[in-house]
Amino acid sequence: MNYSELTWRHFESAAAAGVLQGGTVRRGSAGSPTCGTWVQFDVQLGSGDRDSIIEAVRFQAFGCPHVIAVSDWVSQAAVGRDLRPVLPEPVAALRERFGVPVEKLGRLLIVEDAWIAAISPPDGGVTAGFRG
Repeated sequence: MNYSELTWRHFESAAAAGVLQGGTVRRGSAGSPTCGTWVQFDVQLGSGDRDSIIEAVRFQAFGCPHVIAVSDWVSQAAVGRDLRPVLPEPVAALRERFGVPVEKLGRLLIVEDAWIAAISPPDGGVTAGFRG
């Protein structure tokens, strides 16, 4: 498999790999290592009047270089943005940006599912700062 330069850069450095803890951290995951792809995001929100701003994101993942690279990119791109139940960029755009073959689209959907699980409010209510 040929991987793009961007994929290799994020795969080899994975600057956002890790975990976050604390009262303002939300965690969500999707997939399964036994199925070949698993992703977890930890999203740290601001406090007080900045509780709808993403201050930090870390990820853990099991999967191919595309999964690791996209998870790393998403983690970095989300910092400073309003909390929203969507990736910083649509899955189709991520697939194009990273040169992910169409047969691996399901793996990117697992990344998206993990992101949605992480930023969803723990009580099932409306996400703070979400504006449609």
